[in-house]
Amino acid sequence: MEEARLQKVISDSGFCSRRKAEALIEDGRVRVNGRPAHIGQKVIAKDVITIDGEKLPRREKGQCQYLLLYKPRGYLTAVSDDRGRKCVTELLNGVSSRVYPVGRLDLNSEGLLLLTDDGEFANVLTHPSHKIPKGYRVTTHDPVGDAEILALSEGVEIDGRKTLPAEVRVVAEEEHRTVLLITIVEGRNRQIRKMCEAVGLSVARLKRVSVGPLRLGMLKPGEYRRLTKDEVDMLLDLGRRGKKASNRRQGGKW
Repeated sequence: MEEARLQKVISDSGFCSRRKAEALIEDGRVRVNGRPAHIGQKVIAKDVITIDGEKLPRREKGQCQYLLLYKPRGYLTAVSDDRGRKCVTELLNGVSSRVYPVGRLDLNSEGLLLLTDDGEFANVLTHPSHKIPKGYRVTTHDPVGDAEILALSEGVEIDGRKTLPAEVRVVAEEEHRTVLLITIVEGRNRQIRKMCEAVGLSVARLKRVSVGPLRLGMLKPGEYRRLTKDEVDMLLDLGRRGKKASNRRQGGKW
């Protein structure tokens, strides 16, 4: 029988992301055939997996859901919130199965947000080794010169670590208002805001406008649509190519 790592099986079931699955295992909330599980453990189809005493449902790959939401400002990128704040999943009318956000947009940011119940897909989109480009439209009221653009492009230090090179260009420039399009291949916490802060720019508005080849199109804030199979395949292929390129760089061939 084919074996698979436990955290992958949990994420593929749609219960949560792979990283969350690892946290559940480390917290002792997961059991396999009645015994406490451990990170890296491999399971087969007939194994019984429980989380907090509830049996984990298995699911076929073709049953997965892939959604593209225009996240409005004021919504938390989460499935639920113990402080009673509005969550993006409240906008998904007509979606019966449990889906979770792929990556994050902070409370005051808006734009393109993917949601899925496919753990493998979520891992490809969020793990930095896959180098999925994400584009952000950034509005600032501060003056933006060549020095700021060059610094953002080459990488700045945030949280003790330098960011990877980014693509930065000015798309609109008026008195007391500049709009930048910044494209990155990382997904660190509040990365765009922190990058701008590092070069002295305050962000007045932040909107994610693209993930790989995907765009918001005609969606309005709060609206969503389902991804086509071709779109899902394109993102997975982009992630695989990004992973291969990362491996070549690490192997010293570039």
